[in-house]
Amino acid sequence: MSSAAFALQQAIFSKLANDAATTSALGGPRIYDDVPARAEFPFMTFGQSTERDWSTGTEKGYEHVITLHVWSRAPGRKEAQAVIAAARDALHDQDLPLEGHRLVNLRHEFSEARRDTDGETFHGITRFRAVTEPN
Repeated sequence: MSSAAFALQQAIFSKLANDAATTSALGGPRIYDDVPARAEFPFMTFGQSTERDWSTGTEKGYEHVITLHVWSRAPGRKEAQAVIAAARDALHDQDLPLEGHRLVNLRHEFSEARRDTDGETFHGITRFRAVTEPN
């Protein structure tokens, strides 16, 4: 059985890569775990993720925190915020199929957009919390 964290990442990737609003905001399915050299802007990356034991006295379970990053070189925050909004709409409260696990819930926790230290890139951050159980 695959880990719950990896199954969740696969499901999130699939949902975002097949979501018309997200791919439109990105200009294509530019969603990466490992960014290719010279990737075209804007793009989204998987950031830090954590998995914690969320078991009860009788049932196993896991709590996940998943961070997605958006990178934009468009003037202002508008493009980064559009990508974040599309991803939030695609994922918040959705029931995604997970290999070997069941998604109990998936909720948007927060988002922000800020200018990166290079002075020309806008960096969007959005975080989700999920709970999973093994099948």
